[in-house]
Amino acid sequence: MQTRKYAAEAIGTFWLTFAGCGSAVIAAGFPQVGIGLLGVSLAFGLSVVTMAYAIGHISGCHLNPAVTIGLAAGGRFPTNQILPYVVAQVVGGIVAAAVLYVIASGTADFSLAKGFAANGYADHSPGKYGLGAALVAEVVLTMMFLFVIMGATHGKVPAGFAPLAIGLMLTLIHLISIPITNTSVNPARSTGPALFVGGWALAQLWLFWVAPLIGGAAGGLLYRWLSEEPGGEISGR
Repeated sequence: MQTRKYAAEAIGTFWLTFAGCGSAVIAAGFPQVGIGLLGVSLAFGLSVVTMAYAIGHISGCHLNPAVTIGLAAGGRFPTNQILPYVVAQVVGGIVAAAVLYVIASGTADFSLAKGFAANGYADHSPGKYGLGAALVAEVVLTMMFLFVIMGATHGKVPAGFAPLAIGLMLTLIHLISIPITNTSVNPARSTGPALFVGGWALAQLWLFWVAPLIGGAAGGLLYRWLSEEPGGEISGR
């Protein structure tokens, strides 16, 4: 049933957003034992690996509107399923941010002013990177993310290893770009925290929809051109 695919996407995106952003909000800077940039990067990558094995056979485990768009551009996903998948992903990201807010606000020094893992550029970039740098980074990194996803899920690739390649790629992306934008490459992941932070986060959210969607489509099209044949399908079997 299609409903089960949408539910799987919502649950999977919930886990990616909750685990990844939760690691940043709760554990990254914890005194003496904070997990830091490396730990947050691994948390995002591991969230994808775990969900890919759990729900990949149900929905394809996109967890990301840019992935859905990219797979459609690459000929791996039906265009009439894009909208319901994206809606499910955004709902999952928002619910994850809500649950994270309830937990994180349980400590006395919690403040949304600390960022709540929202994505940003200029004054709201961790490294104060400007709009141009943020735009290029998000487009290029999402493009390469889709390129790896398309390759790792191709029918000629040994089965069972795609989640590891995809999860490691997302880890690498975060290692590169947390200082630039706090790493989006995923509009659903960006939307949840931005709704709670409000203000600047909502004002800058447009970038974290536009750039990943452009990059995702470009990555899908690039791999489709490069590959001899479309390959397998990651649309929820």
